[in-house]
Amino acid sequence: MTTTVDGTMRASVMTGPGTLRIEERPVPTPGPHQVLVEVAAVGVCGSDVHYYRHGRIGDFVVEDPMILGHELSGRIAVVGDGVDPGRVGQRVAVEPQHPCRRCRQCKAGRYNLCPEMKFYATPPIDGAFCRYVLIDDDFAHAVPDSMSDDAAALLEPLSVAITTMRKAGIVPGSSILIAGAGPIGVICAQAARAFGASRIVVTDLVASRREKALKFGATEVLDPTVVDVSAIEPVDAFVDATGVPAAVVSGIKAVGPAGRVVLVGMGADEYALPVSHIANLEITVTGVFRYTDTWPAAIHLVQSGAVDLDAMVTGRYDLEHVAEALDSDTDPASLKSIVNPS
Repeated sequence: MTTTVDGTMRASVMTGPGTLRIEERPVPTPGPHQVLVEVAAVGVCGSDVHYYRHGRIGDFVVEDPMILGHELSGRIAVVGDGVDPGRVGQRVAVEPQHPCRRCRQCKAGRYNLCPEMKFYATPPIDGAFCRYVLIDDDFAHAVPDSMSDDAAALLEPLSVAITTMRKAGIVPGSSILIAGAGPIGVICAQAARAFGASRIVVTDLVASRREKALKFGATEVLDPTVVDVSAIEPVDAFVDATGVPAAVVSGIKAVGPAGRVVLVGMGADEYALPVSHIANLEITVTGVFRYTDTWPAAIHLVQSGAVDLDAMVTGRYDLEHVAEALDSDTDPASLKSIVNPS
C-alpha cells in the first residue's frame, strides 16, 4: 500500500558551475518496490565538488539544474506497493543506484556497469541535498541503532574502498601502497587494515594529511617529493586515489611480481604507463567504478569497530550552506563534510 508525503520539499540545486540555489521541489511518490527516504545526513564527495566547480566529469555533463549528493542515510517515510509496511520508520543507508536489472551486466552481477544505470547526482539524475529521495526497496539497507547517521551515510565511500580491496586482492599479511590521503585514500587505509594488510604505506604531499593517514590505519607515510616511491620495498598492491599521472607511474613501479594496481582516482583521461614493468612482472591493472553487493560488509566493518567513519567527519552544514560544504576540501584539515538537509 502506497501513501504519500504531501507538499513540497527544500532542495539545494546546482544551476551551473559554482552556482547553487534553494528550490521548492515536489515530494516524490514511491512506485512499486520503492521507498521514500527522509534524508538525515549526506556526505560530500569529490565528484560533487568536481561537478560543482567544472560542470562535468569526463563524459558526464551537467546540462540542466541538478541536485548533488549521493552519500546518504535517513529513515523510511513511505513505502510503495510490494514493500513490507513494517519498514516505515526504519533507519537506512542508501545505495544510490538504480540499475535496469535486465541487461547482460546486471545479470552477471556487475550492475554497477549497467548501461541504463541511474545513479544519484550523476547527470541528469538528482541527488540527495534535499529532504526526501526515492530508492528501490532492496537498495535501502537497514542499519543498527548503534550506528550514527553520519557513519551510515559514509558507508557509500566505504563501499568504494571495499571494492578496491577486493580488486587489490588484500588478505591477511598483504602489503599495499595507497597514493593520496584524502577521504578515499584514508578510507582505503582503514579498509586495508580491516582486510588484514600488515603493511599499509600512504603517500601525500600534505603533512597534516599524512598524519591523519597514520591515525586511520597507515603503518608508514611518505612525502613523494622527498622519497622516491618507485624505489620502496615492493608491495603486493597499489591503489591510486589521486588521479595524478606521476603518482600512478611511481606507484606501479613499486608493485612486485604478480601484484595488482587499482585506479580509483579520476584525473587525466590518458597518460603513459610503464608497460615493460607491468608486462614483465605480470601486474594486473584495473579500475573501480562504484560497487556491487558491498553494503552488508560495510555495515559489519563499522558495527564491529574495524572501521571508524564518525572520526572522519570534520564539518557539518545545512542546505543553506552547501556551497561552503563543497568548498571545504580546500582546507587541508578537512576530511569529510556532512550536510544535514532536514
